[in-house]
Amino acid sequence: MAHLLGAEALHLEFPTKTVFDGVTIGLDEGDRVGIVGRNGDGKTTLLRMLAGRLEPDSGRVTRRGGVRLGMLDQSDDLATGRTVREVVVGDRAEHDWAGDARTRDVMAGLLGDLDLDARVDDLSGGQRRRVALAAVLIGDWDIVFLDEPTNHLDVEGISWLAEHVKKRWPAGQGAFVVVTHDRWFLDEVCTATWEVHDRVVEPFEGGYAAYVLQRVERDRMAAASEAKRQNLMRKELAWLRRGAPARTSKPKFRIDAANQLIENEPPARDSVSLASMAMQRLGKDVVDLENVSVSFGERHVLRDVTWRIAPGERTGILGVNGAGKSTLLALVAGTLQPTTGRVKRGKTINVAVLTQQLDELRDVWDDRVSDVIGRLRRTYVTGGKELTPGQLLERLGFTSAQLSTPVKDLSGGQKRRLQLLLILLDEPNVLILDEPTNDLDTDMLAAIEDLLDGFPGTLLVVSHDRYLIERVTDQQYAVIGGMLRHLPRGVDQYLELRANGLGSSPARAAAAAPAEGTSAPPSLGGAELRALQKEEQSLSRRLEKLATQREAIHTRMAEHDQSDYAGISALAEELRALETEVSAAEDRWLEVSERLG
Repeated sequence: MAHLLGAEALHLEFPTKTVFDGVTIGLDEGDRVGIVGRNGDGKTTLLRMLAGRLEPDSGRVTRRGGVRLGMLDQSDDLATGRTVREVVVGDRAEHDWAGDARTRDVMAGLLGDLDLDARVDDLSGGQRRRVALAAVLIGDWDIVFLDEPTNHLDVEGISWLAEHVKKRWPAGQGAFVVVTHDRWFLDEVCTATWEVHDRVVEPFEGGYAAYVLQRVERDRMAAASEAKRQNLMRKELAWLRRGAPARTSKPKFRIDAANQLIENEPPARDSVSLASMAMQRLGKDVVDLENVSVSFGERHVLRDVTWRIAPGERTGILGVNGAGKSTLLALVAGTLQPTTGRVKRGKTINVAVLTQQLDELRDVWDDRVSDVIGRLRRTYVTGGKELTPGQLLERLGFTSAQLSTPVKDLSGGQKRRLQLLLILLDEPNVLILDEPTNDLDTDMLAAIEDLLDGFPGTLLVVSHDRYLIERVTDQQYAVIGGMLRHLPRGVDQYLELRANGLGSSPARAAAAAPAEGTSAPPSLGGAELRALQKEEQSLSRRLEKLATQREAIHTRMAEHDQSDYAGISALAEELRALETEVSAAEDRWLEVSERLG
């Protein structure tokens, strides 16, 4: 393969630390590289040196003559006063860029809900980020560098970006390098992984799953001080092999070696024990939403939602921005009352919400970490082990030196981890996580997932991180068209529904509406209209009946002897069959509703 770019003996020092020492690395045609490592170890710095935006203290970066490189940086440097159209396509005429397949794909995938004539100064941070990403992807580059491109993208946007990268160049051409904490994206796109650690860059074959295997092998041979890290990655590998076999079936992934490493590794979660503990802490009643609807003025966010949340349930919630996910969770948390319907709450529930605003840290902003922890409970039980707050801090990546640091001086990721720890030490039995992966690197994500594996309560997660959703939850639901629907096939099923046009965001729905002066779809004839109205009423009654049957099964599961594994398994199978029937009925109901307008 032809060489595109190389770095030789790179050395870089900042006033307080040496970042890189003697790094030699290269890119060839066809390379698809993911860069991982702890926050602060130099991932972005490496990318900027390779792109020529930062000069090393010694060593050199060379690029083959004529090679074109495009880069998405973390900085927001969009020119002020320009429109979205000007930033992305410049002064090209619309018939020119609209006739280019790549440009159309990028515009539809990233900017479908934006007004191209809007000024970038008036956009939100997430919208500006998507404009910057689109501007890079539209360019004709031999090498593309992307620094955290999945930030501010939802599950659907991340899936689109992965497909775009895979189809961007013919096989064996072009090079792609990405810094991201999105492990699903790394596995989907990358064929090589560079780990940045301890002033070096260590290459591995394959995406995230293959990297985990090779790293476990490396850590097995390391000193005893690496034992805790090694065990955590073994657990991660065990989940990868058991929970996502498609990822680890790639030819370069050494399946036999993986099986040997994890043959004595228990499942990530002891579901039966956790369910039993959750029942003891919660009883059989958690939160029931019965025919709940929520409206804000003329806007109907949720309609006729019925959801019985069971003790120990671990559920991921999907949906586009504005679909009603936060509204749904606010009903569960008790911070919002429904417009119609009823929310029934168990007498013993203690709900905690991990917000994106770091609310739990406001009162301790000026305190040292050690003082904050010292005022809390002395032990916490997770995974059957009793740990002190200090041991929990260690598991979450805090060093002894950081214990004397004021909370306000911690990094974004450290604040996020401390926030989660304070919530867990309060021992809630219902935990709601709202985008918990912000500012966390892959190691810290694995550590937090390990901690959540031992959480003996009900867990509800909203996240655009597909890997996290699939890793810590046992089932997924989506808020689509104001309804809550179960996804027996998980995220893949959600993406299929979105590809079929269901559950569009309000902005995209507006963008898809007929423009003024154009004709709307033809109206329905009288007989067809009456038939569809009759079918909609029938489907609504059917869904109500199925919801009652689902609730009955949940009740039987809650009251069943938790040590009767066979009985619990039979009830679970009955529930899965019912959910499949619900899914089909909801699909048809949504189709009929959309035709009725």
